[in-house]
Amino acid sequence: MKKAKNKVAPGVVEIFLDGACQGNPGPGGYAAILRFGGSEKEITGCHPQTTNNRMELMAAIKALEQLSRPCKVRIYTDSNYLVKGMTSWLFQWEKNNWKNARKRPVLNRDLWEKLLELSRTHNIEWHWIKGHFGHPENERCDMLAKKAIKKCITTAWHKKKEEL
Repeated sequence: MKKAKNKVAPGVVEIFLDGACQGNPGPGGYAAILRFGGSEKEITGCHPQTTNNRMELMAAIKALEQLSRPCKVRIYTDSNYLVKGMTSWLFQWEKNNWKNARKRPVLNRDLWEKLLELSRTHNIEWHWIKGHFGHPENERCDMLAKKAIKKCITTAWHKKKEEL
């Protein structure tokens, strides 16, 4: 972890998230910035064939997996899908045996279930922020997620080249 520029309220972990996709579906990346006290950590990852919503969910999952004990957490994301899913839709989906309002199976159920499991350990506040509107951490996560996509594409290209 490196030193954070902005101090976080005592005892609170701040997490900033973003997911990105080149094509939808297509190669995707996610990024998160975690802050606690005076420390900061960046995490990124990618998948060669995915959707933007899956990357948004993966960013939250991978960020929460970094926490080693129950915490008070503030999560900031530009994904309404993620915020609304965690604050209102999820409970109805569970009650309806993972069917949405149209009685169809919930998309990305595997990730929603993992995120729900991880979130039960913590006291989480979900905050929506407007994307691509100059929020420094959101812009940084967007850049890191796009960088992760490039890495994924390059890795896939090298694998194909080796197979030839």
